[in-house]
Amino acid sequence: MNPHDTATVKRNASPDIGFAESALGQRLLQVLANGSASNRSIADYLLRNQMRATALGIEELAEACQVSTATISRFARDLGFKNYAAMRGAVAETLQAVLQPVDKLRNNIARRARSASPALESLNYAEAAVAASRQSLDGGAMDKVVAALTGARTVCVLGFGLSSHLAGILAMHLQPFCPHVVEVAGSGGTEVAAGHLANITGKDVLVVISLPRYALDVVRLAQFARDRGATVVAVTDSPASPLAGLGHHVLYAHSVHPVLPSSSSATLAVIEALVVALMVSNKSNVAKAARLTEAISAYLCGPDPVSSSSISKEGARKRRADKKK
Repeated sequence: MNPHDTATVKRNASPDIGFAESALGQRLLQVLANGSASNRSIADYLLRNQMRATALGIEELAEACQVSTATISRFARDLGFKNYAAMRGAVAETLQAVLQPVDKLRNNIARRARSASPALESLNYAEAAVAASRQSLDGGAMDKVVAALTGARTVCVLGFGLSSHLAGILAMHLQPFCPHVVEVAGSGGTEVAAGHLANITGKDVLVVISLPRYALDVVRLAQFARDRGATVVAVTDSPASPLAGLGHHVLYAHSVHPVLPSSSSATLAVIEALVVALMVSNKSNVAKAARLTEAISAYLCGPDPVSSSSISKEGARKRRADKKK
């Protein structure tokens, strides 16, 4: 692979996804998966901080990665570059190709952020994260995930920390449309999750959600499920994520935030997009959605959420009885 070749950049991708899919990005991902500890640290930094790296001298990059300048120089040569300056130039060249289609969006967000309050700036970042995730979303990949969920005996959903709430939302949305859905962590921790996954097989799907800061146990449990033959769907933020290499299918949701360790706004949007894709994938799911609406309509406040003709007689009877109380 020629590390100087930037022609393979996916121009419609968001910056970090597009950079990772370039020839240089693919080489960095290989180092991230198989390199030494020091080289993995450098590759991870370059994959996550391409823009910043183009402005760093070799001493500054060495300090950021907590390695020596000699290690940085060897890293550059191992990638096929004459020296660090040549590697930094290739990063800049690749990044320029990636950024061209999104420069306008980034500039607009930046202009608004400069004059915004911290709260509004946070909303601007959420908007940018959703837009970037939309650019990264591959319709074919989403269809494959839907097919995997549809054919699964059991769909297990896993997330720890803040991701546990996202896992709960996804599990709740999937329940009407999948034969068996298990939120494997729930209110418990690793031991509870491991117990649920103990009997996972090749007939099952594990959807695992993790954003920075990544939980080590999530990675271990995802690896366990994959080793048992289960299909692993990873919902994460970057090709540099430890889950990216474990997922048979990967859905990227951008999570960069100026204050929080990560933002879950785009992840929630991707979850909703996945659920919608599943709901409309076949007529039986549309019928299931209608039955669900009918089942819960008697317990909702306000105007009827569905027409009276679609409400069951029992539901209508209960609503009338409740109004008389």
